[in-house]
Amino acid sequence: MPTMLDIDQLRTLVAIADTGSFTRAAEIVHKTQSAVSMQMKRLEERIGRELFERDGRTSRLNEDGERLLDYARRIVRLNGECVAALSDSDLTGRVRLGLPDDYVDRYLPEILATFARSNPRAEVTVVCEPTPHLVEAMRTGDLDLAIVTHTDGRGGSEIVRVEQLLWVTSARHCVHDEDPLPLATGRANCCWRHAAVSALGEVGRAYRTAYVSWNSTAVGAAVLAGLAVSILPESAVKSGMRILGARDGFPPLPTSKIGLIQAASGSNDLADALADQIRVNLDNLGSGRLVGLADAAE
Repeated sequence: MPTMLDIDQLRTLVAIADTGSFTRAAEIVHKTQSAVSMQMKRLEERIGRELFERDGRTSRLNEDGERLLDYARRIVRLNGECVAALSDSDLTGRVRLGLPDDYVDRYLPEILATFARSNPRAEVTVVCEPTPHLVEAMRTGDLDLAIVTHTDGRGGSEIVRVEQLLWVTSARHCVHDEDPLPLATGRANCCWRHAAVSALGEVGRAYRTAYVSWNSTAVGAAVLAGLAVSILPESAVKSGMRILGARDGFPPLPTSKIGLIQAASGSNDLADALADQIRVNLDNLGSGRLVGLADAAE
């Protein structure tokens, strides 16, 4: 008989790839680390191939693991879409969703369009605020869901998307050659700003903060006008911007993780349904193929 793949095992594989850790993946799929390790062992037995290259306590996806990861993402996403499309429930009521303004243009239209088709009588209230404000709003019960920029130090969010951060400049100007380098960033507690400053410090590149705003449109305008360099995740790079790399003298940047926070108290079927839709829409195919898993269980 043909091998039948287990959706739960595939979902765990995706979580490992996106978080880069068996331990953090276990938190996302609500299992123990040993259970996650056992799932991966069963998955390898099911397909008859090893999925990880192991070197002591470090593991990474091998070539077969990378190939399966692409299929796993598609299968998990399609499963979610199928369940939503065939659901008999027509949920009503109001759900409050918060997200930063730079995520609105990139992700919200598809999320809302798909969710509305399955739940045409639902009311969605959208609040646009920076991540720190959204985290506080979730704490005080003013939101049911929040899409945030995840940081390991802040914690508390389920990682649903991973993207590479990139240096960007104007395609028509040479502001990136200036010394000190002018930067357009978020405010002082912005994690992308911290990543940029840290990377420049490691290579000894002088910089000055030229423009500061929580608003992504304002930061992007400074870049497009040739007034400053900034950092953006790959899906946020706009026409008229140029990506800077090692050949331009710019150091590598870490990845950006997008997290989902959901209120834990009470039962809210509408919030659960929207959370599932967010997971489906934000799940990306391109990131995390090679993951270093320093805490992989043996």
